[in-house]
Amino acid sequence: MADIAAASSAAPPSATALAPAIRAVGLRKSYGDKVVLDGIDLSIPEGTVFALLGPNGAGKTTTVQILSTLIPATAGQARVAGHDLSRTPDAVRSRIGVTGQFAALDNLLTARENLLLMADLHHLPRREGRRRAAELLDRFALSEAAARPVATFSGGMRRKLDLAMTLVGEPRIIFLDEPTTGLDPRSRRTMWEIIRGLVTDDGVTVFLTTQYLEEADQLADRIAVLDHGKLVAEGTAEELKRRIPGGHIRLRFADPGRLESAAALFASAAPDNEALTLQIPGDGSIPTVRAVLDALDSASIAAEALTVHTPDLDDVFLTLTDRPRSSDRTASQADPRTAQRPRTAQRSQDSRNSRTEEAR
Repeated sequence: MADIAAASSAAPPSATALAPAIRAVGLRKSYGDKVVLDGIDLSIPEGTVFALLGPNGAGKTTTVQILSTLIPATAGQARVAGHDLSRTPDAVRSRIGVTGQFAALDNLLTARENLLLMADLHHLPRREGRRRAAELLDRFALSEAAARPVATFSGGMRRKLDLAMTLVGEPRIIFLDEPTTGLDPRSRRTMWEIIRGLVTDDGVTVFLTTQYLEEADQLADRIAVLDHGKLVAEGTAEELKRRIPGGHIRLRFADPGRLESAAALFASAAPDNEALTLQIPGDGSIPTVRAVLDALDSASIAAEALTVHTPDLDDVFLTLTDRPRSSDRTASQADPRTAQRPRTAQRSQDSRNSRTEEAR
């Protein structure tokens, strides 16, 4: 028994074993009859990245505002950094940092002056404030631009400085509300590297809301999908992808004869005579692809190209959030004109979600 206890204590804790940095039960927010959050539960371990996905109006920003003490919840309980959200909000504020959708910077001040202003707001001693500002300017590669007015900064530089200002108080939990909105792909990837560093090097917890699904896929340890104020799914990126059907292998042939012969080999395949393609349901794994190619080789049928499609977070997002509210369904049933409206969400093209290899 002693050996087992010693071994258990020596083992590194898993993400699920860590104390929750954020825990919420039955969190609800409404404005009169309008329900924005409808009783969500969250448990986010320390030192992890948690991503909250959802369409516009799902309640993502409201969740961040409640957990960061900016607005009160209508009902429910939450603890952030070990402190009760409603009873000790000042203790919560001392442990968190918030970076909103838009950079909260003074354009007339320089980058260094913005950081020193934030240090003063945190009541840091002057020497400590200067040290912290210099450290953050260096960390975010802004030292050369430290004396420039923020009005001259690019979008990527502004976002970096905004995040640097959030870090002046050395928070243990950081709320990032769509931090890369409007950034070009290079600046977005730079921000991703910075966020990863905050978690791996500093051990902070990041609560991320984003509409860039690739961003959540790249950064998040766990992802939750919010729709109409309710959590409709939660898990790792891979767990969420496995919940969505629709994986398939697509073969393209040079002529209708080969397409017809190949279609006869796979009972569940769906041929497209116009595109000369054959779609075969499958999980896209190497054994599945190998089995398809072996069947073609055995029948001496040559395919020109093979494309593997597996569900991604785009598919997860569209499948889980493309659902009207119950009140919307009632209105649609009552109004046939509304019921006939097509869905606005369109699935992304297969080429975006696929990897292609030549089958010779």
